Amino acid sequence: MESFSPFLPSRYFPSVDDCDENGLLAVGGRLDPEWLLDAYMHGIFPWPTHEKQPMLWWSPDPRAVIDWKHVHFSRRLLQTCRGKRFEVTFNANFQQVIRLCAETHSQDGGTWLTPKMIKAYMKLHEHGYAKSVEVWHDEQLVGGVYGVAIRGLFAAESMFHIMTDASKVALVFLWERLKERGFSLVDIQMVTPHTQRFGGVEISRAEYLRRLDIALQKNARFD
Repeated sequence: MESFSPFLPSRYFPSVDDCDENGLLAVGGRLDPEWLLDAYMHGIFPWPTHEKQPMLWWSPDPRAVIDWKHVHFSRRLLQTCRGKRFEVTFNANFQQVIRLCAETHSQDGGTWLTPKMIKAYMKLHEHGYAKSVEVWHDEQLVGGVYGVAIRGLFAAESMFHIMTDASKVALVFLWERLKERGFSLVDIQMVTPHTQRFGGVEISRAEYLRRLDIALQKNARFD
């Protein structure tokens, strides 16, 4: 049986103990599915700063996750989710979700969702690992979130909204599905004011790897 553990040697990356003080581990490499899966399974993720620069790979300390014990949704948001204002689907239009995430972050001055990154995650979606949640209003895609699902790990990558509450609704349905399907670790990389309201906390890299090791022993399925 194949073993899955962040404590096994990586095929492509040095040990995360070699990260600099900012969490930068490696420069260069490829965005093939094999590289991406190996990275996530060792607590590493790609995060470029510019399209024309080499790829950067990170494993920061501390690391941000969603702590199930601290997940809280307001009564108003849950009422919105139960209402008929939005329709929610899973993996119905991954391509449009990631492109709208890129457009939204670009408008806010972000650059990390480059064309190469979009192409890489589209490929990962074709291989069955990148997943999306879509929120619709009157048949228009108005919000969503996407991430990477590997056994019991879900690495939430980005979300967007073009209608009030749409991304929050996507998160509620995402958390419910992850709990229902047996995922034990939700990686959000860094805490933001938005994710903190929904249970985002920081833990040490060592604790993250411990939880990742447990998650990779599970056989959770997003679909």
